Amino acid sequence: MSYEVKLDIFEGPLDLLLYLIKKEEINIYDIPISYITEQYLHYLDVMKMLDLNIAGEYLVMAATLMQIKSRMLLPKVKDDDEEVEDPRKELVDQLLEYQKFKEAAGYLRERESERQEWFTRLHHPEIEDVFEEGEFVLTNNVFDLLTAFSRALKNVPEDVVHEIIVDNYTVEDKMHELLHLLLENKYVRVNALFHQVKSRLELVAIFLAVLELVRLGEVLIRQPSLFGEIELYRNEQVLLS
Repeated sequence: MSYEVKLDIFEGPLDLLLYLIKKEEINIYDIPISYITEQYLHYLDVMKMLDLNIAGEYLVMAATLMQIKSRMLLPKVKDDDEEVEDPRKELVDQLLEYQKFKEAAGYLRERESERQEWFTRLHHPEIEDVFEEGEFVLTNNVFDLLTAFSRALKNVPEDVVHEIIVDNYTVEDKMHELLHLLLENKYVRVNALFHQVKSRLELVAIFLAVLELVRLGEVLIRQPSLFGEIELYRNEQVLLS
């Protein structure tokens, strides 16, 4: 199976680090660098396996984490009048600055949405709103999808993973299958979608199909809670455009 994915929804290595810090409920001022490096490299391995065309900045950050980890292992030697700087400080400063930038960008997006409400928009009475007010909607973050994929990968039986399998799975076919499922069902849970796979190749094809449909705007993603189970909905507005 060959399918190159180039997606704007992957933002950058600082996004991945902030995601891991929030997901693992880590104190950003006291990052367990060995653990966070291990988790970061795991996600990079998954992205490489999926041929997600990882930008060089991800690899630079991996090297930075490894360097910080090495410095943390070195014995601390200092003069009486010299204070040893924490090797993590520069990274923490970067993350805090980037977090402020993200929050400011989010505020501007909210203001933009408010301004759009001032103008009359076309309404189609035959289409119900997909999401109720107050629901948490995942729109620009696919790291939770990678987490679900990684968990599903562990559940694929070893004897199936190592079999020589004829490549009968294509991303295009899985896209059509998913859209058909969403015609028959209001939504599809990602975990249930991954649970029924029979091989690694099929799992990869389904994952890439989900990413492509999200990129095209044909599928919407809903998460009832932060880091909760992911649900996929068909974007009915696309059908009318």
